[in-house]
Amino acid sequence: MRHTPAFLMTDPEEVRRLVRAHPWATIVSATAEGLVASHYPFLLEDPGDDATEITLVSHVGRPDEVAHELGRHEVLVIVQGPHGYVSPAWYPAQQFVPTWNHVTAHLWGTPEILSDEENFRVLGELVDHFERRMPSPVGLDVDEDAARRIARGTVGIRIRVTRFEARAKLSQNKAPEVVDDVIAGLESPGPYGHPALAAEMRRVRDRATAAPDPEDRPAPEPAPGTDRT
Repeated sequence: MRHTPAFLMTDPEEVRRLVRAHPWATIVSATAEGLVASHYPFLLEDPGDDATEITLVSHVGRPDEVAHELGRHEVLVIVQGPHGYVSPAWYPAQQFVPTWNHVTAHLWGTPEILSDEENFRVLGELVDHFERRMPSPVGLDVDEDAARRIARGTVGIRIRVTRFEARAKLSQNKAPEVVDDVIAGLESPGPYGHPALAAEMRRVRDRATAAPDPEDRPAPEPAPGTDRT
């Protein structure tokens, strides 16, 4: 992933936020047979007291655990947030090069294979997570025996993320008035309208604006007995 300083996302909580909002992810493995990629939904485990920890749980359908050689080596999980085309029609006249804004995270870790019981628990949590938006949620407990039979065709995994690279390219390198115009363009009903991307641009812009300038922060008080001049 290209490391443009203005776009780097280094806060683990921002990465967790991305996973929560966009749980459908891509798993990539470099196996003895070559590269293998699959797509599955992921949930986050509670980080507890460690604010830097990111732990993913999911499942794969058999025989993907064999194809990926899960548990034998590191895998890459790619999480894609809102993304879309930015037209130069939204720029000042002298700026004519289009771009693509996006929020993306790459996460690495070695999968741990879950026991059958823990896999079933995670499957239940996954179903409950998405069903809770429904007017009449349906859980695996509707017919647990049947659900357990179906679950045998899956393998649960836990990935404790050992490192990540994340990028939020949202026109941070543009003047404030240009950012406003891009947001307005994305909110429009035109061919490249993308309200979700516009909302993320606004959130990141407002967050950066609200953050205090390091130069404006008061200097720390000297330790007792030190020279204050």
